[in-house]
Amino acid sequence: MLEVQIYKKLAEFDLDISFQVEDNILGLMGASGSGKSMTLKCIAGIETPDKGRITLNDRVLFDSEKKINIPIQKRNVGYMFQSYALFPNMNVYENISMGLKARKVNDVDFVVKRVMKQFRISELASRYPKQLSGGQRQRVALARLMAYEPDVLLFDEPFSALDEDLKEDLLKALKSELRISKPVIFVSHNKEEVNYLCDLKYKIKEGKII
Repeated sequence: MLEVQIYKKLAEFDLDISFQVEDNILGLMGASGSGKSMTLKCIAGIETPDKGRITLNDRVLFDSEKKINIPIQKRNVGYMFQSYALFPNMNVYENISMGLKARKVNDVDFVVKRVMKQFRISELASRYPKQLSGGQRQRVALARLMAYEPDVLLFDEPFSALDEDLKEDLLKALKSELRISKPVIFVSHNKEEVNYLCDLKYKIKEGKII
């Protein structure tokens, strides 16, 4: 279970939210600049709240009173950005394997080949991001995310740059892949995406859940 109760003063408004996610998919909706992405960044450890507490499976990631702030690399949080954040100078295989090597996974080659097969990208192993379509880049980013076996998955507008036909196919694929026993947060301003994917839905406006 992921439990979030945080406060952070921003230039436009104060982010002040509280929610929890069990082993299901929570959709966070709201307009651009409403606090959705900032919430994910606080959970991941990219940003630090001013006050509050974040726990994941009874492990404290952040506690302002106890001065606990676990570093990003030790939180075991999977974060998929809008841009997918693939390394342009690495091929698909290298993009997926890099983080596994950093975490000293025993059989990196086995894990990489397994997730490439799972996401139907084995034939793309030697290609570089610039040689991939938008849908292929997304599948690579998702494979890399799942290879790390994170304790929680965070998705930040992953379909915003895709055309409608491709988006529909990838939504179906993602829904199938997210039948897992861990918390998932899916951020989007698209109501149809959230309705299709998510078990629970919250709307954020100016830093508060309404």
